[in-house]
Amino acid sequence: MRVTLVQTPLDWANPAANRQRMTRLLAPLAGATDLVVLPETFTTGFDMQGGASAELMGGATCEWLRAQARHLDAAVLGSAFIRDEAGVHNRALWATPDGTLMHYDKRHLFRMGGEHECYAAGLEPLLVSWRGACIAPLICYDLRFPVWSRRRERYDYDLLVYVANWPAARHYAWQQLLRARAIENQACVIGVNRVGEDGHGVAYAGGSVALDALGHPVVELGDAAAVETLVFDLGALRELRQRFPVALDADEFSLGPARSP
Repeated sequence: MRVTLVQTPLDWANPAANRQRMTRLLAPLAGATDLVVLPETFTTGFDMQGGASAELMGGATCEWLRAQARHLDAAVLGSAFIRDEAGVHNRALWATPDGTLMHYDKRHLFRMGGEHECYAAGLEPLLVSWRGACIAPLICYDLRFPVWSRRRERYDYDLLVYVANWPAARHYAWQQLLRARAIENQACVIGVNRVGEDGHGVAYAGGSVALDALGHPVVELGDAAAVETLVFDLGALRELRQRFPVALDADEFSLGPARSP
């Protein structure tokens, strides 16, 4: 599977400008990738304005994602603030060329930044099948919670993808946690982060990475804006799981509903 990581600065609280930026970055990828991964809140940055920039499903950003998926002949993944009857969510949006749009609402809201006071937590994970791979999209702070990321019978995947706005001050944790999630789940892992500074003066050091199931880097993007495509060897992943089947000894568990703030 060909996967493209898009590491870029973001215009603060300016969805139209960010969509234009992404259109320019994605244009050369038509027919050359299977999955494009954009950062968390790619239309606004990590804006704690209680949904002032939130859109509806079917709004401009959702339609843009559908159009990009058609143009690229690829799935496109990123998160944005979306409003529905349950509130405003930090919502991962998964668009495919046939017009399908699926979503996952961020379960773990970053309370140190006040996210839990502005947005509604998600309740259910998302698992998608795409071009021979099972893929689980998650969002930023979810990375710190290994139980939510754990492989289990109803949530088995080949590729675990985290879209993020992960600050430079905690860059070491970003690097180590991504590797831990790959190793403990015997899964390929993608982490896509932004670069630059946001409207709160928070700096982001990038560090977007693609890891194999042993935690080894396949691609590392460093701290500058970059767009890079790699190929995951899913055959090698499945051979590893057969040869060294640690999942057979995993603990059984179940998850309750997300706690209210």
